[in-house]
Amino acid sequence: MTKKKQRHTGLWFLVIILLFLLMIYIAVNTGSLNVSMSQLFRGLFVAYDPDVATVWDLRFPRIFIASLGGAALSVSGVLFQACMKNPIADPGIIGVSAGASFVAVLIAGLFPSLYFFTPLLSFAGGILACGLVYLLAFKGGLNPLRVILVGVAVNAVFTGLTQAFNSMTGGSLSGVASIANANISQKTWDDVYIITGYAVLGLVLAWMSFYQCDLLSLSDQTARGLGVNVTMTRIGVSLIAVVLASISTAELGVVSFIGLIVPHIARILVGSSHKILIPFSMIGGAFLMLLADTLGRTIAAPYEISASILLSIVGGPMLIILIRRSEKTYGV
Repeated sequence: MTKKKQRHTGLWFLVIILLFLLMIYIAVNTGSLNVSMSQLFRGLFVAYDPDVATVWDLRFPRIFIASLGGAALSVSGVLFQACMKNPIADPGIIGVSAGASFVAVLIAGLFPSLYFFTPLLSFAGGILACGLVYLLAFKGGLNPLRVILVGVAVNAVFTGLTQAFNSMTGGSLSGVASIANANISQKTWDDVYIITGYAVLGLVLAWMSFYQCDLLSLSDQTARGLGVNVTMTRIGVSLIAVVLASISTAELGVVSFIGLIVPHIARILVGSSHKILIPFSMIGGAFLMLLADTLGRTIAAPYEISASILLSIVGGPMLIILIRRSEKTYGV
């Protein structure tokens, strides 16, 4: 990487970090109760402040969960795009999030005592959905169009099962409803502790797999010529992607398109090297998810619009644009 490109990349990292920090401050002060930076610092580290305590208990869990979930979903999208050789692969589009959501809903409705293990158990649903996509889409290789079509079908099946179970409960179980409707308004610090452990581990593993992602972005023949076991490498990276998508879905519900929007913008700004792309997408995903959640609870106040709805409004047109642009390059 040339010095000019390093400065360019460093500049964009600085920009996205500053935007994320600014978004945190805006999210903290969005609502009927506002606190200044100095008041927030004093209330957290110097002396008890009832306003700061209220903000800490009500807003900060939501901020942490939105940020961690957005980061995990974005990086999951990066990994799936490398594994499936498809620039429009996203865990919310290809059914992985829907599979994880279905298991999370079952746990919340039938086995509430296993609540703290929901992200881990949701992994089984994500694995099932991902396995179905690979199994049904593979035909002498992975064709990008076939991957998306099969993924949409798998997504529809698991989404239907989730909605059916939610209807059978009459929508009366808050845990089921929050997962099915992608609602994070009632999250607590217990939820933060749950997602943090899984998300941090998954994000670290994702960054450690950057070299494998670069190899998977090549043609299978080229990768094999370099001595790479393509099948095992693809399975390993896919498992990390499923972990990230599943833990996020267990806490956020099904959120589509964030794993599509952020990696695409990141490639334009910092290039396609996964060593750079993964951490940039992580910060960008945290920023975008927090932005969508903050907008969702302000533009129709006192009512809320789910962040997943806002991201779908933006992500739908972007998906169409990417499909049209990738027609010659990827055969979509």
